[in-house]
Amino acid sequence: MGGDILADFPVQTRREVAWGQMDVFAHVNNVVYFRWFEDARIAYFNQIGMLKHMESHDVGPILANTSCRFKAPVAYPDTVILGASVRDLGEDRFTMNYAIYSESIGRIAAEGTGLIVMFDYANKQKAALPNILRERIEALEGGP
Repeated sequence: MGGDILADFPVQTRREVAWGQMDVFAHVNNVVYFRWFEDARIAYFNQIGMLKHMESHDVGPILANTSCRFKAPVAYPDTVILGASVRDLGEDRFTMNYAIYSESIGRIAAEGTGLIVMFDYANKQKAALPNILRERIEALEGGP
């Protein structure tokens, strides 16, 4: 979907930029980028069955930290491609990397990260990353 530029992002999602996402400075408001990161994160989770696993086991992801590096402004009309990948698999956490590619300007408009910690929602505490999810992430990413 995003060609060679997004080759390191196994999950990609396309979004149309809406007029209402722009701010008074005539570019997409900064908060929208974090919503796009969320869209990419949820698409990744759906790809590996994370949310279905959470429904049946009460163990799932919680966003502990997130950041964005804005590289170029995006404006309406445009289409962006959201990329998501996982790095640094730990016992109870992993880092998601995000990229937002603008078709209009032909480059990455923003990059970001999110620290995801596995959480036992029933017992209100951190939990280990379930092996089945670890295996699915490794398969999607091309190995451990």
